[in-house]
Amino acid sequence: MSRRVKERLKEILQYKPALVGLGILVLLIGISIYTVIMIPYSKAAYLWRAGEGIWLECPRNAMPSWVNLFLPKKLPETIILDTQKGGRGIAKAVVPFGEKASKIRIEFTFNYPYDDFPSEINLFYTAEYNRSSPHITIYWIKPNGEEFKIKELTLKKSGAYYVSNDEKVAQNLQKRIYEKFGKEPDYTMSPEIGLFAREDESILKIETVTPIKGRYMMIIEGTVFERNANVDVKLVVYGKVYGVAGTDHLRRDLSIALLWGTPIALSFGVIAAVSIAFIQMIIAALSAWYSNKVDFVIQKITEINMILPFLPILIMLSVFYSFNIWMLLIVVIALSIFGSGVKTYRAVFLQIKEFPYVEAAKAYGASNLRIIFLYLIPKILPTIIPSLVLSVSDFVFLEAALAFLGLGDPVAPTWGKIIDDAYSMGALYKGYFYWVLEPSFMLILTALGFALLGFSLDKIFNPRLKEI
Repeated sequence: MSRRVKERLKEILQYKPALVGLGILVLLIGISIYTVIMIPYSKAAYLWRAGEGIWLECPRNAMPSWVNLFLPKKLPETIILDTQKGGRGIAKAVVPFGEKASKIRIEFTFNYPYDDFPSEINLFYTAEYNRSSPHITIYWIKPNGEEFKIKELTLKKSGAYYVSNDEKVAQNLQKRIYEKFGKEPDYTMSPEIGLFAREDESILKIETVTPIKGRYMMIIEGTVFERNANVDVKLVVYGKVYGVAGTDHLRRDLSIALLWGTPIALSFGVIAAVSIAFIQMIIAALSAWYSNKVDFVIQKITEINMILPFLPILIMLSVFYSFNIWMLLIVVIALSIFGSGVKTYRAVFLQIKEFPYVEAAKAYGASNLRIIFLYLIPKILPTIIPSLVLSVSDFVFLEAALAFLGLGDPVAPTWGKIIDDAYSMGALYKGYFYWVLEPSFMLILTALGFALLGFSLDKIFNPRLKEI
């Protein structure tokens, strides 16, 4: 038996498509192992379902970072400066005055070498005090020395100041340009443009406005009115690219769903394909061997099941019952076990049961189940392997299709769920092509791997195809 397996492996290695298919599947399996070890499912599900709150430091709808390798303009990456973590470009001084009060000065300095404007600017703060709230004033200084007063704030215990959403800041920037050039820009100036733009004639038109490259500063000056009171601030200048996969409308890192979609897709497809094939073989073997009433009942059930529409029934059940991924797998298997494969296998088993070695087994007194499982089923196992491998991708696409229709596991981060979210948010219309192309590429890659391996196995196990 081992020698026959070795011979089959040697034959597989002679086919280049089989090697490519095996390489793709090894890659997908490697990604699956890495994902399961490095990102436990409970953590991935929590990150994916937690919503925007947990992803506040990520830009919204950002493209993958590697697109900068191919674009003529270098898109900005996210810059984060936090007084609690410290580091380069962060300076904080607290100077007491009077009996209890203190002056606080925070300086954020960062380099901006990019050709486009950031997508947002936000401040997150925490303040420690008992009764009297700290008061701060925020200033912005460009590389050319131009200074702009952004806002005065009275702080709560914790909160955020969304600079990009402050209409008053936008109006002040618009007014500043009008006073300087005697006319307003022909577009609505947002804070992230006004705070980074070069203030010359080019700022008046959206086609020509450009950011100034160089070192920027945000200065926060404030007063705390109690002894031991304190203020910490985090500045986030959001970029337009992020990570290896980009982000979605909720700022979520798409790499989580792309990574976890791999083991989910492979396990769903392989378990479904193998389970259905083996259960159908067993049912067909029982039908062919016992004949008479058993055969009649099994064939009638199969014929009825073949008439019923598989996908509409599956969709109906998914609508009425919110399945998790594994319950969905069980339902798919249950609806498929009396499929057309039962009739195909039965026709083969009717021929095999007449073979001399089966008659000899009956003469020696072998039991019915022994003959079925040791003499009939093993005989056709090699011939179904190619079709079994090819059918895996069918179930991978089925799971993705159900997720795209909103009928998959609502918790599991999968490729189909990414495509569903992208479609719902008009990703293609808004130009977020990566959002659709990345999970689609993973689906195509998976199908290609199983197809190349399956067709090669078909040539090996079906000698007639070797001549084609």
